[in-house]
Amino acid sequence: MNNLPKVHVVGLTWGHVSQDLLALPPQDIILASDVFFEPEDFEDILTTVYFLMQKNPKVQLWSTYQIRSADWSLEALLYKWDMKCVHIPLESFDADKEDIAESALPGRHTVEMLVISFAKDSL
Repeated sequence: MNNLPKVHVVGLTWGHVSQDLLALPPQDIILASDVFFEPEDFEDILTTVYFLMQKNPKVQLWSTYQIRSADWSLEALLYKWDMKCVHIPLESFDADKEDIAESALPGRHTVEMLVISFAKDSL
């Protein structure tokens, strides 16, 4: 969308295998901002990521998300899909402030970053 060379943007519906998803070549990184919004969608997201990991077992999902409930967890689903998650401290890339890039984000919300990959591969 920003006229970047060699960047192909495809809309996805988590949990559904579409023609666009089937046609994607192996990916190295999947960027997903605030997709872990509703717990009932968590498995659909990880199912789609698992499908993409079948094409490239070294692919990583990089995601930031707002913590909405301390009771919500990906742990059981990560285990089910043979994935692991590494927490990336926001201060490691200077994003632990109340405003980032001259915006009001994240404000007073608690935002986390994680990297999900197959459990057998190391970051």
